Amino acid sequence: MDALSRLLSLYPLSTTLDVRCHFGAPWVLEHAAVASGIAPYHLVVSGTAWLDAEGQTGIALAAGDIVVFPKGSAHRLYTGAGGDLMPQRHLPGPQVIANVVNDGSGAPTDILCGQFEFNSDSANPLLLALPDIVLVRSSGRPDFSGLQALSGMLRQETDSQRAGASAVVAQLSSALFALVLRAWLEQAEAVPGLFALLADQRLQAALQGMLAAPEKPWTLQDMASACHMSRATFARVFQRVAGMTPAALLMQTRMAQAAVWLAQGKRTVADIGEAVGYQSEAASNRVFKRCFAVGPGQYRRNARADNA
Repeated sequence: MDALSRLLSLYPLSTTLDVRCHFGAPWVLEHAAVASGIAPYHLVVSGTAWLDAEGQTGIALAAGDIVVFPKGSAHRLYTGAGGDLMPQRHLPGPQVIANVVNDGSGAPTDILCGQFEFNSDSANPLLLALPDIVLVRSSGRPDFSGLQALSGMLRQETDSQRAGASAVVAQLSSALFALVLRAWLEQAEAVPGLFALLADQRLQAALQGMLAAPEKPWTLQDMASACHMSRATFARVFQRVAGMTPAALLMQTRMAQAAVWLAQGKRTVADIGEAVGYQSEAASNRVFKRCFAVGPGQYRRNARADNA
């Protein structure tokens, strides 16, 4: 399994696609800030729009663009200059997802809207490493054919009333974040922190090793040797690229794996602590509580309640 796939498996999230907007200009879509751990997204199916967010105004959006707000910040999508805004309303009748329309006579825009919800956001390095706005432009990019195909299928299924359409949309949207994240990593000129490790070939062996076997008693020398560096050089390069020490990333990886297993509920707390590299259950529990603000037992009970 590659490093990005392992990271995504350690930090699970749920995806919802719940609204499709069919607007004629002029229109405005105001989105208030949301709770930590919830990342709204908008996929422009057709037409154009402008985006104001995080102090930036007039960001142009076109068909094939998808914008995500990992910090849940307030934002505003709009198009059309001047003119009265027509009231927006939900279309009646059975639909795969809610359809919101207006009676604007200007150029039409079609947008799919939903959200990514991250588990345990307070200790989620994946979420914390993302910028306030993730913008992917897929038009004219043959290397983003997977994202383009998924977007087309979502458009087709949300248009239809065919049997199983809701299940198909749910399954398709669950793959959306991985495709968006991969496209962003390939498109961005520079990426921060944890994601920078994915792009730095010098550190790949250590990153892959920690992700594949977090339970191993890794030493700084082990990681440096895997990357064919001295300990001092490895520590300096890793800190500069990742913005954290190798020990901090190892601890985060161990706790993320422990959280996944606790949520699954198939192993004892003691077994999980040992399986992620701790010889003492008490030591494992202390680190876990420091990361998640609750002990392993309470975390498991919370996960069961959320899934009930």
